[in-house]
Amino acid sequence: MQRRSAFALAGALSALLLAGCAQQPTAPLRAEPTYQDATRAPLLQSSRDAVRNLLAGLDVNATGPGPVLVATVVNVNDLSVSAPLGRTLSEQYANAMAMTGFDVKEIKLRGDVYVKEGAGELLLSRELKDIARFHNAAMVLVGTFSPAANYTYVSLKLVRTEDSRIIRGHDYALPNDRDVNRLLALPR
Repeated sequence: MQRRSAFALAGALSALLLAGCAQQPTAPLRAEPTYQDATRAPLLQSSRDAVRNLLAGLDVNATGPGPVLVATVVNVNDLSVSAPLGRTLSEQYANAMAMTGFDVKEIKLRGDVYVKEGAGELLLSRELKDIARFHNAAMVLVGTFSPAANYTYVSLKLVRTEDSRIIRGHDYALPNDRDVNRLLALPR
């Protein structure tokens, strides 16, 4: 009987020792981003690509002389509301346009640059036209974003200030990844 108890005890101890040696699945550690990673941030490249596509084939002679103003990109569902995403995109667009040689005026334009006219038609507000005239601006870059389930859709328009004519337009989408959701100020 003692022999059986000794075997049972030895078996139980062996099982405990082997269980302690078993590999436990470990949660993957989140790697901290590096400065190299930051230079290749997809949001930056996406904004630069958007401006490059917006300006592709633009006849600068048709736009007239004068600087470009960049308005804050606003939520299409409420044109008076932006988010950190809209303000960040606007800054990136202004920088990308300046890098291509445009004279970009550093003016913080509020998001309410549109006036609803008729059935969903959007026009530049009188206030924005006055600001553009004061700065002798030929064009204003305006834009909207629309968050959806998987993507946030962005629409850019380069508008001539003298007649509110859309000179160029470009639409693109951002994936709703961690960064975009944070900039949209949405819960994760």
